Amino acid sequence: MEFRYLGRSGLKISEITYGNWLTHGSQVENDVATECVRAALDVGITTFDTADVYANGAAESVLGEALKGERRAGLEIFTKVYWPTGPKGHNDVGLSRKHIMESIDGSLRRLQTDYVDLYQAHRYDTFTPLEETMQAFADVVRQGKALYIGVSEWTADQIRAGAQLARELGIQLISSQPQYSMLWRVIEDEVVPASRELGLSQIVWSPMAQGVLSGKYLPGQPLPEGSRAADDKGGAGAIQRFMRDDVLSAVQNLKPIADDLDLSMAQLAIAWVLQNDNVAAALVGASRPDQVRGNVKAAGVTLTADVLTRIDEALGDVVVRDPAQTAANAPKKRPA
Repeated sequence: MEFRYLGRSGLKISEITYGNWLTHGSQVENDVATECVRAALDVGITTFDTADVYANGAAESVLGEALKGERRAGLEIFTKVYWPTGPKGHNDVGLSRKHIMESIDGSLRRLQTDYVDLYQAHRYDTFTPLEETMQAFADVVRQGKALYIGVSEWTADQIRAGAQLARELGIQLISSQPQYSMLWRVIEDEVVPASRELGLSQIVWSPMAQGVLSGKYLPGQPLPEGSRAADDKGGAGAIQRFMRDDVLSAVQNLKPIADDLDLSMAQLAIAWVLQNDNVAAALVGASRPDQVRGNVKAAGVTLTADVLTRIDEALGDVVVRDPAQTAANAPKKRPA
Protein backbone atom coordinates (compact mmCIF):
# COMPACT_ATOMS: atom_id res chain seq x y z
CA MET A 1 0.00 0.00 0.00
CA GLU A 2 1.09 3.56 -0.73
CA PHE A 3 0.28 6.46 1.61
CA ARG A 4 -0.28 10.16 0.89
CA TYR A 5 -0.60 13.26 3.04
CA LEU A 6 -4.13 14.58 3.33
CA GLY A 7 -4.11 18.23 2.37
CA ARG A 8 -1.63 20.55 4.03
CA SER A 9 -1.62 18.41 7.18
CA GLY A 10 0.65 15.82 8.71
CA LEU A 11 -1.99 13.09 8.40
CA LYS A 12 -1.15 10.24 6.04
CA ILE A 13 -3.87 8.01 4.62
CA SER A 14 -3.86 4.93 2.41
CA GLU A 15 -4.27 5.97 -1.21
CA ILE A 16 -6.86 3.22 -1.60
CA THR A 17 -9.48 4.03 1.03
CA TYR A 18 -12.30 1.64 1.88
CA GLY A 19 -15.77 3.19 1.60
CA ASN A 20 -19.09 1.59 2.54
CA TRP A 21 -21.74 3.79 0.91
CA LEU A 22 -23.95 1.24 -0.88
CA THR A 23 -22.79 -1.95 0.80
CA HIS A 24 -22.71 -2.16 4.58
CA GLY A 25 -26.11 -2.38 6.21
CA SER A 26 -27.92 -2.59 2.87
CA GLN A 27 -26.49 -4.43 -0.17
CA VAL A 28 -24.49 -7.14 1.62
CA GLU A 29 -24.96 -9.14 4.79
CA ASN A 30 -23.07 -8.02 7.87
CA ASP A 31 -20.77 -11.05 7.94
CA VAL A 32 -19.72 -10.45 4.32
CA ALA A 33 -19.20 -6.76 5.06
CA THR A 34 -16.93 -7.72 7.94
CA GLU A 35 -15.00 -10.08 5.66
CA CYS A 36 -14.48 -7.18 3.23
CA VAL A 37 -13.14 -4.95 6.01
CA ARG A 38 -10.80 -7.72 7.16
CA ALA A 39 -9.60 -8.15 3.58
CA ALA A 40 -8.95 -4.38 3.39
CA LEU A 41 -6.85 -4.53 6.55
CA ASP A 42 -4.97 -7.57 5.26
CA VAL A 43 -3.88 -5.76 2.08
CA GLY A 44 -2.70 -2.68 3.97
CA ILE A 45 -5.69 -0.34 3.79
CA THR A 46 -5.79 1.74 6.98
CA THR A 47 -8.33 4.41 5.99
CA PHE A 48 -12.09 3.80 6.19
CA ASP A 49 -14.79 6.22 5.07
CA THR A 50 -18.47 6.12 5.98
CA ALA A 51 -21.36 8.50 6.79
CA ASP A 52 -24.22 8.67 9.26
CA VAL A 53 -26.77 8.58 6.43
CA TYR A 54 -25.53 5.32 4.91
CA ALA A 55 -28.27 2.78 5.68
CA ASN A 56 -29.47 5.30 8.31
CA GLY A 57 -26.57 4.59 10.65
CA ALA A 58 -26.28 0.86 10.01
CA ALA A 59 -23.17 1.28 7.86
CA GLU A 60 -21.35 3.03 10.69
CA SER A 61 -22.42 0.30 13.11
CA VAL A 62 -21.20 -2.48 10.82
CA LEU A 63 -17.88 -0.72 10.28
CA GLY A 64 -17.42 -0.09 13.99
CA GLU A 65 -18.04 -3.74 14.79
CA ALA A 66 -15.71 -4.92 12.01
CA LEU A 67 -12.86 -2.70 13.25
CA LYS A 68 -13.34 -3.55 16.92
CA GLY A 69 -10.12 -4.81 18.46
CA GLU A 70 -7.86 -3.09 15.92
CA ARG A 71 -5.21 -0.66 17.17
CA ARG A 72 -7.05 2.67 16.91
CA ALA A 73 -3.88 4.71 16.33
CA GLY A 74 -3.15 2.59 13.27
CA LEU A 75 -6.46 3.49 11.59
CA GLU A 76 -7.93 6.59 9.98
CA ILE A 77 -11.71 6.64 10.33
CA PHE A 78 -13.77 9.21 8.43
CA THR A 79 -17.48 9.97 8.59
CA LYS A 80 -19.89 12.68 7.42
CA VAL A 81 -22.92 14.72 8.45
CA TYR A 82 -25.69 16.52 6.52
CA TRP A 83 -28.37 14.21 5.11
CA PRO A 84 -31.50 13.22 7.10
CA THR A 85 -30.82 10.58 9.74
CA GLY A 86 -32.52 8.79 12.60
CA PRO A 87 -36.29 9.36 12.72
CA LYS A 88 -35.77 12.21 10.21
CA GLY A 89 -37.32 14.92 12.33
CA HIS A 90 -37.20 18.57 11.33
CA ASN A 91 -33.76 19.08 12.92
CA ASP A 92 -32.32 15.69 11.93
CA VAL A 93 -30.76 17.16 8.79
CA GLY A 94 -28.38 19.87 7.60
CA LEU A 95 -25.37 21.55 9.12
CA SER A 96 -26.97 23.42 12.00
CA ARG A 97 -25.09 23.45 15.28
CA LYS A 98 -27.80 21.26 16.78
CA HIS A 99 -27.56 18.58 14.08
CA ILE A 100 -23.75 18.55 14.00
CA MET A 101 -23.32 18.28 17.78
CA GLU A 102 -25.90 15.51 18.06
CA SER A 103 -24.72 13.68 14.95
CA ILE A 104 -21.06 13.43 15.97
CA ASP A 105 -22.06 11.74 19.22
CA GLY A 106 -24.25 9.26 17.35
CA SER A 107 -21.49 8.49 14.86
CA LEU A 108 -18.91 7.91 17.58
CA ARG A 109 -21.26 5.60 19.42
CA ARG A 110 -21.98 3.53 16.30
CA LEU A 111 -18.33 3.46 15.26
CA GLN A 112 -17.27 2.44 18.79
CA THR A 113 -14.52 5.06 18.92
CA ASP A 114 -13.73 8.17 20.96
CA TYR A 115 -12.90 10.26 17.88
CA VAL A 116 -12.89 10.29 14.10
CA ASP A 117 -9.85 11.39 12.17
CA LEU A 118 -11.91 13.38 9.66
CA TYR A 119 -15.42 14.80 10.05
CA GLN A 120 -16.91 15.95 6.76
CA ALA A 121 -19.79 18.17 5.70
CA HIS A 122 -21.57 15.78 3.34
CA ARG A 123 -23.01 18.66 1.30
CA TYR A 124 -23.18 22.46 1.60
CA ASP A 125 -26.14 23.70 3.66
CA THR A 126 -27.61 26.81 2.05
CA PHE A 127 -30.11 27.19 4.92
CA THR A 128 -27.60 27.46 7.77
CA PRO A 129 -25.11 30.35 8.06
CA LEU A 130 -21.65 29.06 7.22
CA GLU A 131 -20.33 30.75 10.36
CA GLU A 132 -22.64 28.59 12.49
CA THR A 133 -21.54 25.42 10.71
CA MET A 134 -17.81 26.13 10.98
CA GLN A 135 -18.08 27.19 14.62
CA ALA A 136 -19.78 23.87 15.41
CA PHE A 137 -17.07 21.98 13.55
CA ALA A 138 -14.42 23.93 15.47
CA ASP A 139 -16.05 22.95 18.75
CA VAL A 140 -16.17 19.30 17.67
CA VAL A 141 -12.42 19.48 17.04
CA ARG A 142 -11.68 21.24 20.33
CA GLN A 143 -13.71 18.64 22.20
CA GLY A 144 -11.44 15.97 20.71
CA LYS A 145 -14.24 14.26 18.82
CA ALA A 146 -12.65 14.90 15.41
CA LEU A 147 -9.06 15.70 14.46
CA TYR A 148 -9.66 17.38 11.11
CA ILE A 149 -12.52 18.78 9.05
CA GLY A 150 -13.42 18.12 5.42
CA VAL A 151 -16.22 18.78 2.94
CA SER A 152 -17.95 16.83 0.19
CA GLU A 153 -19.29 18.14 -3.12
CA TRP A 154 -18.69 21.81 -2.30
CA THR A 155 -17.99 24.29 -5.09
CA ALA A 156 -14.68 26.14 -5.27
CA ASP A 157 -16.27 29.33 -3.87
CA GLN A 158 -17.82 27.41 -0.98
CA ILE A 159 -14.49 25.76 -0.21
CA ARG A 160 -12.75 29.16 -0.20
CA ALA A 161 -15.28 30.61 2.24
CA GLY A 162 -15.13 27.56 4.49
CA ALA A 163 -11.34 27.47 4.51
CA GLN A 164 -11.13 31.16 5.49
CA LEU A 165 -13.51 30.67 8.42
CA ALA A 166 -11.64 27.54 9.49
CA ARG A 167 -8.38 29.49 9.61
CA GLU A 168 -9.99 32.24 11.64
CA LEU A 169 -11.32 29.61 14.08
CA GLY A 170 -7.93 27.90 14.37
CA ILE A 171 -8.89 24.57 12.77
CA GLN A 172 -7.82 22.81 9.60
CA LEU A 173 -10.07 22.24 6.62
CA ILE A 174 -7.96 19.70 4.77
CA SER A 175 -10.07 17.73 2.33
CA SER A 176 -12.74 17.69 -0.34
CA GLN A 177 -14.67 14.54 -1.25
CA PRO A 178 -16.06 14.87 -4.78
CA GLN A 179 -17.10 12.42 -7.44
CA TYR A 180 -14.19 11.97 -9.86
CA SER A 181 -13.43 9.45 -12.57
CA MET A 182 -12.30 9.18 -16.18
CA LEU A 183 -15.91 9.92 -17.14
CA TRP A 184 -16.70 12.63 -14.55
CA ARG A 185 -13.99 15.31 -14.42
CA VAL A 186 -15.98 18.33 -13.27
CA ILE A 187 -13.59 19.18 -10.40
CA GLU A 188 -10.53 19.71 -12.58
CA ASP A 189 -11.04 23.34 -13.66
CA GLU A 190 -12.12 25.00 -10.40
CA VAL A 191 -12.26 22.75 -7.31
CA VAL A 192 -8.80 21.25 -7.74
CA PRO A 193 -6.98 24.57 -8.33
CA ALA A 194 -8.74 26.15 -5.33
CA SER A 195 -7.91 23.14 -3.20
CA ARG A 196 -4.24 23.23 -4.16
CA GLU A 197 -4.07 26.90 -3.26
CA LEU A 198 -5.82 26.43 0.10
CA GLY A 199 -4.10 23.24 1.22
CA LEU A 200 -6.87 20.70 0.65
CA SER A 201 -6.63 17.46 -1.25
CA GLN A 202 -9.31 15.25 -2.77
CA ILE A 203 -10.68 11.96 -1.45
CA VAL A 204 -12.57 10.93 -4.54
CA TRP A 205 -15.67 8.77 -4.64
CA SER A 206 -16.87 6.65 -7.54
CA PRO A 207 -13.49 6.37 -9.31
CA MET A 208 -15.03 3.51 -11.31
CA ALA A 209 -18.14 5.57 -12.19
CA GLN A 210 -20.39 3.32 -10.12
CA GLY A 211 -18.80 0.25 -11.72
CA VAL A 212 -19.28 1.32 -15.34
CA LEU A 213 -15.51 1.63 -15.85
CA SER A 214 -15.08 -2.00 -14.84
CA GLY A 215 -16.40 -2.82 -18.31
CA LYS A 216 -19.07 -5.22 -17.09
CA TYR A 217 -21.94 -3.27 -18.67
CA LEU A 218 -22.16 -3.80 -22.41
CA PRO A 219 -24.13 -1.61 -24.84
CA GLY A 220 -27.43 -3.15 -25.85
CA GLN A 221 -27.04 -6.07 -23.45
CA PRO A 222 -29.11 -7.03 -20.36
CA LEU A 223 -27.83 -5.81 -17.00
CA PRO A 224 -25.71 -8.39 -15.15
CA GLU A 225 -27.71 -10.03 -12.38
CA GLY A 226 -26.77 -8.66 -8.96
CA SER A 227 -24.96 -5.63 -10.42
CA ARG A 228 -25.33 -2.10 -9.08
CA ALA A 229 -27.33 -1.01 -12.11
CA ALA A 230 -29.87 -3.71 -11.28
CA ASP A 231 -30.02 -2.85 -7.57
CA ASP A 232 -33.31 -1.35 -6.43
CA LYS A 233 -31.91 -0.19 -3.06
CA GLY A 234 -30.26 2.94 -4.45
CA GLY A 235 -27.47 1.77 -6.71
CA ALA A 236 -29.50 1.92 -9.91
CA GLY A 237 -30.36 5.58 -9.47
CA ALA A 238 -26.75 6.64 -8.91
CA ILE A 239 -25.45 4.91 -12.02
CA GLN A 240 -28.09 5.99 -14.56
CA ARG A 241 -26.18 8.97 -15.97
CA PHE A 242 -23.52 6.59 -17.30
CA MET A 243 -25.84 3.89 -18.65
CA ARG A 244 -26.02 5.20 -22.22
CA ASP A 245 -24.89 3.14 -25.16
CA ASP A 246 -22.42 5.79 -26.34
CA VAL A 247 -20.77 5.84 -22.89
CA LEU A 248 -20.72 2.05 -22.57
CA SER A 249 -19.25 1.70 -26.07
CA ALA A 250 -16.51 4.23 -25.30
CA VAL A 251 -15.67 2.42 -22.06
CA GLN A 252 -15.06 -0.80 -24.01
CA ASN A 253 -12.32 1.09 -25.89
CA LEU A 254 -10.35 1.09 -22.62
CA LYS A 255 -9.97 -2.69 -22.51
CA PRO A 256 -6.94 -2.91 -24.85
CA ILE A 257 -5.22 -0.21 -22.80
CA ALA A 258 -5.80 -2.10 -19.55
CA ASP A 259 -4.67 -5.35 -21.19
CA ASP A 260 -1.44 -3.75 -22.39
CA LEU A 261 -0.69 -2.71 -18.80
CA ASP A 262 -1.69 -6.08 -17.34
CA LEU A 263 -4.42 -4.34 -15.33
CA SER A 264 -8.11 -4.99 -15.06
CA MET A 265 -10.32 -2.18 -16.29
CA ALA A 266 -11.29 -1.45 -12.68
CA GLN A 267 -7.64 -1.20 -11.66
CA LEU A 268 -6.96 1.13 -14.60
CA ALA A 269 -9.83 3.39 -13.51
CA ILE A 270 -8.57 3.62 -9.92
CA ALA A 271 -4.98 4.16 -11.04
CA TRP A 272 -6.16 6.97 -13.34
CA VAL A 273 -7.63 9.11 -10.54
CA LEU A 274 -4.49 8.59 -8.46
CA GLN A 275 -2.38 10.20 -11.21
CA ASN A 276 -3.85 13.57 -10.17
CA ASP A 277 -1.41 14.98 -7.62
CA ASN A 278 -4.26 16.68 -5.72
CA VAL A 279 -5.94 13.32 -5.09
CA ALA A 280 -4.96 11.82 -1.75
CA ALA A 281 -7.11 8.72 -2.01
CA ALA A 282 -9.58 6.82 -4.16
CA LEU A 283 -12.63 5.57 -2.28
CA VAL A 284 -13.37 1.98 -3.22
CA GLY A 285 -16.21 -0.16 -1.91
CA ALA A 286 -16.72 -3.89 -2.19
CA SER A 287 -19.43 -6.49 -1.90
CA ARG A 288 -16.91 -9.37 -1.88
CA PRO A 289 -13.43 -9.69 -0.32
CA ASP A 290 -11.85 -10.60 -3.67
CA GLN A 291 -12.90 -7.18 -5.02
CA VAL A 292 -10.84 -5.53 -2.30
CA ARG A 293 -7.81 -7.66 -3.10
CA GLY A 294 -8.16 -6.84 -6.80
CA ASN A 295 -8.72 -3.10 -6.44
CA VAL A 296 -5.73 -2.58 -4.16
CA LYS A 297 -3.41 -3.54 -7.01
CA ALA A 298 -4.01 -0.06 -8.44
CA ALA A 299 -1.94 1.43 -5.61
CA GLY A 300 1.45 2.66 -6.75
CA VAL A 301 0.68 2.27 -10.48
CA THR A 302 2.14 5.00 -12.70
CA LEU A 303 0.45 5.77 -15.99
CA THR A 304 2.65 7.42 -18.61
CA ALA A 305 1.62 10.51 -20.55
CA ASP A 306 1.11 8.33 -23.63
CA VAL A 307 -1.30 6.08 -21.73
CA LEU A 308 -3.25 9.08 -20.42
CA THR A 309 -3.55 10.39 -23.99
CA ARG A 310 -4.80 7.00 -25.18
CA ILE A 311 -7.45 7.03 -22.46
CA ASP A 312 -8.64 10.50 -23.48
CA GLU A 313 -8.84 9.44 -27.12
CA ALA A 314 -10.70 6.24 -26.23
CA LEU A 315 -13.39 8.08 -24.28
CA GLY A 316 -13.76 11.05 -26.62
CA ASP A 317 -16.66 13.37 -26.00
CA VAL A 318 -18.56 11.22 -23.46
CA VAL A 319 -16.43 12.73 -20.66
CA VAL A 320 -18.27 15.30 -18.50
CA ARG A 321 -16.04 18.27 -17.66
CA ASP A 322 -18.40 21.19 -16.92
CA PRO A 323 -17.48 22.59 -13.46
CA ALA A 324 -21.03 23.93 -13.10
CA GLN A 325 -22.16 20.34 -12.52
CA THR A 326 -21.01 20.50 -8.89
CA ALA A 327 -23.53 23.23 -8.12
CA ALA A 328 -26.14 21.75 -10.47
CA ASN A 329 -26.13 18.46 -8.54
CA ALA A 330 -26.29 20.12 -5.11
CA PRO A 331 -29.55 19.94 -3.09
CA LYS A 332 -31.86 22.80 -4.05
CA LYS A 333 -33.77 22.56 -0.79
CA ARG A 334 -33.11 21.02 2.58
CA PRO A 335 -33.86 17.28 2.34
CA ALA A 336 -36.77 16.08 4.46
